[in-house]
Amino acid sequence: MDRESLGRGSNGMEREAQGVLDEPRLIEETGVAARVAHVAQPVLTGLGYRLVRVKLSAQAGMTVQIMAERPDGSMNLNDCEIVSAALSPILDVEDLVKAAYRLEISSPGIDRLLVRVSDFRRALGRETRIEMTTSVAGRKRFRGFVGEVEGEGRSAALTLDRSDAKPGEAIKAVLLLRDVAEARLILSEALIRQSLRAAKALRGQDANMDDEAAKAAPCAGAGPRRGPGRFARGALKAKPVLPAGVRSSFKHAKVTAPRQSGAGSPKTGDKDGSQRQ
Repeated sequence: MDRESLGRGSNGMEREAQGVLDEPRLIEETGVAARVAHVAQPVLTGLGYRLVRVKLSAQAGMTVQIMAERPDGSMNLNDCEIVSAALSPILDVEDLVKAAYRLEISSPGIDRLLVRVSDFRRALGRETRIEMTTSVAGRKRFRGFVGEVEGEGRSAALTLDRSDAKPGEAIKAVLLLRDVAEARLILSEALIRQSLRAAKALRGQDANMDDEAAKAAPCAGAGPRRGPGRFARGALKAKPVLPAGVRSSFKHAKVTAPRQSGAGSPKTGDKDGSQRQ
C-alpha cells in the first residue's frame, strides 16, 4: 500500500471517529443545565469524550453533575479527572451557575441513560424503561426489550418488545426516538455481568498496551540496574474502571460577590467541616 492510500485511510478513520463524537443527542436539557451543556459539549468533544447529561441538584448544596463517556461507552477515574480539570476553569469564566456549587463528573453507570441513536443500537436485547413526550397508543410510559432501530438521527424509530403489555395490548411498540423524553436501561443480573466482562476486557487491553510500550522502550544500557522498588511509579496500581453508578466528585466552590449591606461574603463548606472565604 502506497503512502497516498495510507493517508486516505487515516483521514477516513479520523472522520469516522469525529462523526462518532459529533453524533447529536436526542434528549437535551433546559434552563441553566442547557447553558452548561452548551459550554461543556465542545470541550468534551475536543478531549475525545461525549456528553451524556447535565443535571443540577440543590439537595445538600448545589451540585452540577456532568455525565460523560468515551465513544465506546466507558469512563474511568482518570477520565473524570481529565474532564474536571478542563471544565472547571471554563465554567468559572462563563459564570453560568450563580450560587456556590460542587462540580461532579460521573460515568453513565450500568443502568445508563440512552440519549443517542447509537446508544439504542448498542442496547439491543436489553430491557429498558422509556417515557415519551407524546402518547403512543394511549400511553406515554413503556417497558420492554430494545429491538431494531430503523433510520438515522431524529427520524429513527425503535421497535420495543414490551414486557409491560396487558392482555389484549400489542406486544410490540414502534416509538419515534425524537419523541423520547427519557430512556434508561433497567438494572438486572445479566446487565451487571455484561458490565463486569466489559470492564475486565478493558483492563486487559490497557495491560496489553502497557506491555507493548515496555517492549518498544529503548534499553538504558548493559550494566546492572537497581529495581524500581515498591514506591516507584511503575509499582502503582492502575486506576480501575468505574463500576456502574460510581461517581467521581470534585469540589468546586464558587464565591459570590460580597453583599453591600456589610454582611460579608458567603462561605462554602467542605465535607471535612472547614470553611473557606
